[in-house]
Amino acid sequence: MSSTEDTRPPGEAAPELLDGRLWVDGCFDFFHHGHAGAVVQARQLGDELYVGVHSDEAILENKGPTVMTLRERLLATDACRWVTKSIPNAPYVTQLDWISHFGCKYVVHGDDITSDSGGEDCYRFVKAADRFKVVKRTPSISTTDLVGRMLLCTRGHFIKSLEKTLAGEEGHGTEEERKAAGADMLERMKLYATDETAKKPGVDVWLWSAKGAAAKDGGSCRELIRGTGPKPGQRVVYVDGGFDLFSSGHIEFLRLVREAEEAAAREDGWYSQQAIDERKGKGADYGPAFVVAGVHDDLVINREKGVNYPIMNIFERGLCVLQCKYINAVVFGAPFTPTKSYLTSLPWGTPDAVYHGPTSFMPSEDDVYTDPKEMGIYKSIGNHEFGDVNAGTIVQRIMKSRDLYEARQKAKGMKADVEAAAKERELLEEQQRNKEKAAQK
Repeated sequence: MSSTEDTRPPGEAAPELLDGRLWVDGCFDFFHHGHAGAVVQARQLGDELYVGVHSDEAILENKGPTVMTLRERLLATDACRWVTKSIPNAPYVTQLDWISHFGCKYVVHGDDITSDSGGEDCYRFVKAADRFKVVKRTPSISTTDLVGRMLLCTRGHFIKSLEKTLAGEEGHGTEEERKAAGADMLERMKLYATDETAKKPGVDVWLWSAKGAAAKDGGSCRELIRGTGPKPGQRVVYVDGGFDLFSSGHIEFLRLVREAEEAAAREDGWYSQQAIDERKGKGADYGPAFVVAGVHDDLVINREKGVNYPIMNIFERGLCVLQCKYINAVVFGAPFTPTKSYLTSLPWGTPDAVYHGPTSFMPSEDDVYTDPKEMGIYKSIGNHEFGDVNAGTIVQRIMKSRDLYEARQKAKGMKADVEAAAKERELLEEQQRNKEKAAQK
């Protein structure tokens, strides 16, 4: 079936066009906070948001190779809190009959221009029909920018201290410019912390400040953004990680954490009709788990993984985690080792469970989960379909196709010798792998 074929049963009338049902489409390649920024703004304009995702073939023909497969890209849009429904194989040039088929009256897109392989505006038909709405493009981020960081092995995106950056004490420019930038960052965090309507508070956001360089030195949590907090009866569940290039490996792990908690709750009667009615009687129904995600600092990740990891800084990675519907709270600056003193000092109390996934991207000589295991709250999510997908494997995908990405980068005005930079990265990656192998002996 072609991507433009009508899928309505014979004789079925076209659905009514709804002002509140909006359409967004795109490649959504390793879905990042720039994509989420367009999605959340679009969701604020209506009641439902349908997201069309282009096929791998259509993107290759019009733009270049994708990093993530269609299945992986759909997994990412499905996991976004503000998406009502994901639609695969959406045409690269947005068609009126296609969006009308799904009852969407308006298309929303950023204020940048998107062109097809012939250089024509991909939204020319919906614009001509006056069915196009514009939102602001998220500044300083794109898939091309991230590919550039990988190929050129740059580190200029690192944030030394998120707390000081938000306060305007670190960063680029004058004191006034730094403070304005910090305020803008906090406002963006508030936007991404909204609930599924994109209009009300949703996710709790906290900042962990350590007293010293080591996890044993302790620290404290400071509230940045107040969300809804845990609801009566919910188990508080903790996960942590770098969440770099937030993608299918992270998303599937988080989904499986939710699934595991729901399975356990089902056995305990959470989904009995009486329990559901009681929750609804107090307002609305909700799930059994309140999932808290700890996000590590840039320098912590770089210390463990080397080269120029993380590819995304802590602010960017945190925004990616914030937009995910499987998350209820985020702790920025979480320690690499979740010690008992850290876990017991979290604002929601000691977690009922600490989950860890199958990733081996940041191996450690020591078992960083010793304390959760001794506390009897450690749980493991086994290997899954996307268990080997992480920042390292994504970089390798790009390195294998770097001739295609090189042309794409140069078309964007990048003047550096991409080939030479890529070879340098290969050498650094090999040195890091050898270092990790030596540490494991």
